[in-house]
Amino acid sequence: MARLSIIVRDQKRAKLREKFAAKRAELVAKGDYEGLDKLPRNASPVRAKNRCSLTGRPKGYMRQFGVCRVVFREMALQGKIPGVTKSSW
Repeated sequence: MARLSIIVRDQKRAKLREKFAAKRAELVAKGDYEGLDKLPRNASPVRAKNRCSLTGRPKGYMRQFGVCRVVFREMALQGKIPGVTKSSW
């Protein structure tokens, strides 16, 4: 599990992205790059890092489900993800 500080930092960045999304889109449409420079760095969508919503793990992230592979496997075996079954051949 990731440190709590990293998880909180990522959530803080997500709030900043939402807050400045409209302003950023407006500045990009105008082509005002000096105005974009004055926005906070963490407001940029490029700085977003996909993390597991439950553990905060950055690697092995499954975009379709929003969790890492470890949590995905646990949830699938418990039957918490509809339509996912263990394969056998």
